[in-house]
Amino acid sequence: MLAANERPEAPTAIRIDLGAIFVSLELSRSKWLITSLSPGGGEKMSKHAVAADDIAGLLALFAELKRKAQARTGRCFPIIVIQEAGLDGFWIHRVLQAEGIESHVVDPASIATSRRRRRAKTDKIDGETLVRALLAYKRGEPRVCAMLRVPTPEEEDRRRISRERKALTNERVRHVNRIKGLLFSQGVSGYQPLRRDRRTRLEELRTGDGRPLPAHLKMQISRELDRLELLIGQIKAVEAERDAMLAVAPVGSAHFADCEQPAPAMLLALKGIGPEFAVVLWSEGLSRHFDNRRQVAAYAGLAPTPWQSGSVDHDQGVSKAGNPRLRTTLIQVAWLWLRHQPHSALSLWFKQRVKQNDGRLKKKTIVALARKLLVALWKYVNAGVVVEGAVMRTA
Repeated sequence: MLAANERPEAPTAIRIDLGAIFVSLELSRSKWLITSLSPGGGEKMSKHAVAADDIAGLLALFAELKRKAQARTGRCFPIIVIQEAGLDGFWIHRVLQAEGIESHVVDPASIATSRRRRRAKTDKIDGETLVRALLAYKRGEPRVCAMLRVPTPEEEDRRRISRERKALTNERVRHVNRIKGLLFSQGVSGYQPLRRDRRTRLEELRTGDGRPLPAHLKMQISRELDRLELLIGQIKAVEAERDAMLAVAPVGSAHFADCEQPAPAMLLALKGIGPEFAVVLWSEGLSRHFDNRRQVAAYAGLAPTPWQSGSVDHDQGVSKAGNPRLRTTLIQVAWLWLRHQPHSALSLWFKQRVKQNDGRLKKKTIVALARKLLVALWKYVNAGVVVEGAVMRTA
């Protein structure tokens, strides 16, 4: 056994030279858990809770943290806050920025977690993990996490038109399918609820065994038609708002100087891209700032995902980690691009690649075409580089 004076010294406490008070917010419907790491407090993280939506209590807690740190060190430190992107949106981030507090919103999926089969997960652990991620991010460690570029209130609001239309059309499909299902159970097929004469045809329907429609069934279908007609009217109203927004859409700051045309109008000038595709492409992706084409593809979730270790080296396909609405729309636009732009360079590349594969792997190739098309449209909107071989829409 070693003598007392020969034993190795116990590990000393972690010494942290902090230049700010680092705070993480774990948000829930009932309470907010605040985890902080302050100068002069060693490695210990303090935890406090305030009621949800209590901004005054949150700011009072921040003031108390600053007062204690100043009492310990004799200096006044700023506060840096991190929170996960989630159901609370970005309003808390905007409130903190209005108060002069540096705030960051992080993508939760970008933070490394334990790979144990049963990893522990509590708000306390998550709060400490966020603080450590914020420390590493401020130290400049590369790829430690992905901070979001928070959209402006205007950018966030104009995306609602296309998203609301998508929700309404999905609901319309459900009502149409429900009506057809009710009629099919009585031996009736061929009824189209979206036709203008739907009410008249409903009165003329007969069951498969020749009987008139049962009274309660007819009333149920009539109420379904009431909901369907309400949805049709709402979709028309949303589409009118969409067309009005496209008509007055501003030119982005990154657009090339020689063009005075708004970005959505530039997209509409391409044959094969209609108003709905134009507004989704613009509001969900092309209105944002990207430094290079890799960022564009990654934002849409169309970047490749490699798996390489030792002798194993293969591709797992696209990451699907970006904007799902933009990615889905791009796949649809890619199929239509082949129909309306058959002689463009991108369409010729697709046909050549499919020919090399003996007509196979069309779905994988269309995803690659969607990625190339997104990059080409980004260059077209921001730099004026017209897609090679593309046909413009006639006036």
